[in-house]
Amino acid sequence: MAEKKKCSAVITEQRRLTPDIFSMWLQFPEEYNVAGMAAPGQFLSLYCRDGSRLLPRPISICEIDREGRWIRVVYRQAGEGTKEFSRLRPGETIDVVGPLGNGFQKHSGKNLLIGGGIGIPPMLALANELSGETEVVLGYRDGALFLKEDFEKSGAAVYVATEDGSAGTKGNVIDAIQKNHLSAEYIYACGPIPMLRGVKEYALEKGILAQVSMEEKMACGIGACLGCVCQSVSKDSHSNVNNKRVCKDGPVFDVEEIIL
Repeated sequence: MAEKKKCSAVITEQRRLTPDIFSMWLQFPEEYNVAGMAAPGQFLSLYCRDGSRLLPRPISICEIDREGRWIRVVYRQAGEGTKEFSRLRPGETIDVVGPLGNGFQKHSGKNLLIGGGIGIPPMLALANELSGETEVVLGYRDGALFLKEDFEKSGAAVYVATEDGSAGTKGNVIDAIQKNHLSAEYIYACGPIPMLRGVKEYALEKGILAQVSMEEKMACGIGACLGCVCQSVSKDSHSNVNNKRVCKDGPVFDVEEIIL
């Protein structure tokens, strides 16, 4: 695989979706069209302008327009780096390395997509590209249902779970799956570890093939620092221990590969 290089992308749109979640569209240059190389499940490393923040921020890919050379990222303002990103305006540029990591392996059967919290955005890119019957379950803390309408535009049937019961099923994504009697041949999921643990248990119980995208804090983003490992069933050829590098080996894994 060719080495990814840093390039400058132009911000074409920046919107606030909730008090702490933002949507940003980036357009890439013709000579290095990151959008043309990207796949659902991969991520970008975005760099701050502030020289005191050396490490890039990994942000999952939310939507891809390969012909227009656009990628959409949806991110949570969680620290000074993402706060800086939220202040950028259309016409400004940002340094990016990507696409990074391994994306989802797509199937054409009956698909069930599950997203929780800030793990919802990468599932939209996948929903836009899957063929066959697709159902989506989105898990939120409350009634701020960001991206729900975008999933509906993809043509998928969308179900919602909220922790506070303000919309959809009160509870978690598994509660929504069971309440709505959903079934699938393939499951794809991204979200916090407790959610992914529940998805894995459900998939193994039902005998459904499943892939999960892991969320981990990253430093280098290219597999060199071992700062984002997760526990794996098999030994990693790079470190010879039962770990997988989320940035390099993932972020997408078959559920049977990893220990949650």
